Amino acid sequence: MAGLLEIGWPLGLKLAGLPNMKVWGIALALICMTLSGLLLWFSLKEIPIGTAYAIWTSIGAAGTFTIGVLVFGDPNIPIRWVGVALILLGVIFLKMG
Repeated sequence: MAGLLEIGWPLGLKLAGLPNMKVWGIALALICMTLSGLLLWFSLKEIPIGTAYAIWTSIGAAGTFTIGVLVFGDPNIPIRWVGVALILLGVIFLKMG
């Protein structure tokens, strides 16, 4: 859940750049930052810090990348998807270790 909320704050910052979404975008970013950080903090009671942080940031990075491509028209080329796959693969290897 912390990782999913991690997607919300860059989305909020992107939306804050739109004229009619400035306040709502900033509010979304602040709420998601706060809740994401709080849930990460709770997860550290059960998960090693390196693993928890890698999972948290990779969910945020992969999710934000995907929203950027699907919603905001960010470049959609195969090498970028390979990069995201490598991020996720790294987290899988970290968790397996």
